[in-house]
Amino acid sequence: MVSDQRVFHYSLLSLYLIAPMTFIALRFLQAPYGKHHRPGWGPTIYPPLAWFLMESPTIWLTLLLFSFGLNFSNAKSLVLMSPFLFHYFHRTCIYPLRLHRNSVHLNTAHGFPISMAVLAFVFNIWNAYLQARWVSHYKDYENDGWFWWRFFGGLVVFLGGMAMNIWSDGVLVGLKKEGRGGYKVPRGGWFELVSCPNYLGEIVEWLGWAVMTWSWVGLGFFLYTCANLVPRAVANHRWYLEKFGEDYPKGRKAVIPFLY
Repeated sequence: MVSDQRVFHYSLLSLYLIAPMTFIALRFLQAPYGKHHRPGWGPTIYPPLAWFLMESPTIWLTLLLFSFGLNFSNAKSLVLMSPFLFHYFHRTCIYPLRLHRNSVHLNTAHGFPISMAVLAFVFNIWNAYLQARWVSHYKDYENDGWFWWRFFGGLVVFLGGMAMNIWSDGVLVGLKKEGRGGYKVPRGGWFELVSCPNYLGEIVEWLGWAVMTWSWVGLGFFLYTCANLVPRAVANHRWYLEKFGEDYPKGRKAVIPFLY
């Protein structure tokens, strides 16, 4: 019988192996939803439902695995797992509700490809296993004298990124509502610096998580997030430039202010 420790080890190793492959692949091929929708990816479903289903393992699987961890009753373990659950409660429940609330104004005719939702569902099972198992079972809390320093420092970064992410998503949903499903140039706040502050915010969040967990698991998730979102931000930036031409701010970067 394969031990959980071996499964955990190879799952973590796979995360580090798939990150560079994801980055390279997404430089040439974007996931076909949102601005990059295109036919040929099979049947689709209602986008808010897709977001709810594919993100849901980060809630139910995390809670299930956490209850079986050696550190289940450790206060530090409970506190550390909370920001992860906080983010994914928003992504699984609140964000789809916001999309649904504005569905009358949004262009949802294309739907969300089921194939992409299944891939995201599988990744979230994989990642929820790694993050929850590390926090609840494998992390050594007794000998970590810097735990609270790293937790509160990382939490400040995490919450700052989450605020940026939620605000940016709200701006984008609002613009599509105003445009009745069409696209407009987003302006104000972080949009004056980058085309995709929603992605920048999520990257910053998981940087904070990496600091809080101070682990190869947290770092791996941060690197994978970069590998997934940076190429998409670049593709979105290019899309904005092609669609709006001279009307699009030339000094605006894709995802990293002043740099990239």
